[in-house]
Amino acid sequence: MKILLVSTQDYIHHPVPSRHHYLFEELAQRHEVHVAHFHVSRDAPRPTRLVVEEASLFPLKNPLLHYTLNAPYHYFIFNKIIRDGKYNAVVAANVLAGSAVIRAAKNHHVPVIFDLKDWFPDSAAAYFKGRTLQEIIRKTVWVVTRDNLSRSNAITTVSPSLVEKLAGFGFSAHLITNGVDTDIFKPCDGNPARQELGIDPEDFVIGFSGSVERWYAIDAIIRALPALIEYRKKTKLLIVGGSLFTDYQQELAQLASHLGISDHVIFTGTKPYHELPRYIATMDACTIPLLPAQWGDIALPNKFFEYSACGKPIVMRPMQDVEKIGGPHISVYRTQDEFITLIKDLMDRPATFTLNFENHSWKEKSRQFEEILKTIT
Repeated sequence: MKILLVSTQDYIHHPVPSRHHYLFEELAQRHEVHVAHFHVSRDAPRPTRLVVEEASLFPLKNPLLHYTLNAPYHYFIFNKIIRDGKYNAVVAANVLAGSAVIRAAKNHHVPVIFDLKDWFPDSAAAYFKGRTLQEIIRKTVWVVTRDNLSRSNAITTVSPSLVEKLAGFGFSAHLITNGVDTDIFKPCDGNPARQELGIDPEDFVIGFSGSVERWYAIDAIIRALPALIEYRKKTKLLIVGGSLFTDYQQELAQLASHLGISDHVIFTGTKPYHELPRYIATMDACTIPLLPAQWGDIALPNKFFEYSACGKPIVMRPMQDVEKIGGPHISVYRTQDEFITLIKDLMDRPATFTLNFENHSWKEKSRQFEEILKTIT
């Protein structure tokens, strides 16, 4: 099967891999997969099994400007790629570039799967400040996304609640949740990484791994630290990841400094995917401080699967689809006081877990995606 992927990201240079990297690198072992390359990020190129198709005329770093100003070129280049390439299927996941490739695919009678990896109207609006601007972005993105969904032959999405949400708008979607590479995410010794980071063996480490953006209330965790440090002096917050398009990480560092606890907060910056398990291994409590309440109704983030495969306790804000999967390692908080209480409980009674997440491996998820591709080709 020959497949063209139009992802939500700069597939080659984006510092944080997405579900598309995991799914399609696996699929590329059995099929010929091509990927559109958007020059948005400036990080080092990642190795890939996919055939790269250049798709940027204006290599602008700002995503909104990049995809808006390149929109006419995207339609032109996708039309040419699909016309000349004899593809069996297109997988679209981008909003504006997705619209272009779907129209090009329809011109040449190539079936399309649209992969809705999160609720795009809200995730796009989250990059902007100000309610008025956010609402404009939200409504505009929904209009384009709805059109993309209507024109696709099949829809896939990441959580049971998003399947239900789409059904409310009249769309039928297949569920393929996010997953984890169970070959590398497993319980391991955290002491080497602790030594590297200057964390003492007796330190209690609260951890976060992922994109450092405002939809995660990491600032609230920093504000909780003084009370936790008072309870246990040797407490650290380890933040593994970096900000992509905002200055949120800088704001967090300034907040820690203002509170006089900078020596208790460690920023590692973005780390290669294969190194994440050794940093997660240093954590005594892993956090998912998802902020927008409406996201809690639909979110099923990668970090849940990664933390779980490493056998770590998770302290998180409400996410109904995570709670449906469940497990003895999950604790939910709704207020700052509840968060502090749950962390204190783990300080008093440390815990690790042995959990089988093979059913959530990316190999299994790619097999499920392959079956859906077969139904439309």
